[in-house]
Amino acid sequence: MGKVVGRVPVGISNRHVHLSEEDLATLFGPGYGLTVAKDLSQTGQYAADETVTLVGPKGVLQRVRVLGPVRSKTQVEISRTDAFALGVKPPVRDSGELVDSPGIVVVGPAGCVKLSEGVVLAKRHIHMTPAEAEKFGLKDKDYVKVAVTEGPRPLTFDNVLVRVREDFVLELHLDTDEANAACLNNGQEVDLIV
Repeated sequence: MGKVVGRVPVGISNRHVHLSEEDLATLFGPGYGLTVAKDLSQTGQYAADETVTLVGPKGVLQRVRVLGPVRSKTQVEISRTDAFALGVKPPVRDSGELVDSPGIVVVGPAGCVKLSEGVVLAKRHIHMTPAEAEKFGLKDKDYVKVAVTEGPRPLTFDNVLVRVREDFVLELHLDTDEANAACLNNGQEVDLIV
């Protein structure tokens, strides 16, 4: 199975949207700036006060949180359960890898955007600094396992992508479906296996 080299805290990622500057203006009005509601664990990232509605071929999800700051391309990250509700079939992808992903309609208070692509299931991943990666014997884009050994639903996640950058904060990111499968909570620690 591999060797446990350390423990990593969990960050559970609910459905959310990253907006481009252009789509932000369409959805909320020209010159609009996002309002920081809460800083997230990763440096410079935040949950905004603003929310949007996602409209798929089969269903609608309301009050989907916008995360900031703005990005070069709009990206919608949902769980597989959300995908069923919306009627879309997104691939599992690393952030920013949007080619050949389905589109969706995003509705804001000032307008709507029809995305031709951009809906993904986020690939489970661990953020860490170069020093932490060195300590664990890892590098950017390696794959590891993590094991949930405490609680009523022990579980091992394979194919966990390692992301290394100086400004990252050590954290395993799972979506709500993955976290619920293991009865995990934010901040709970899991074993890192290489």
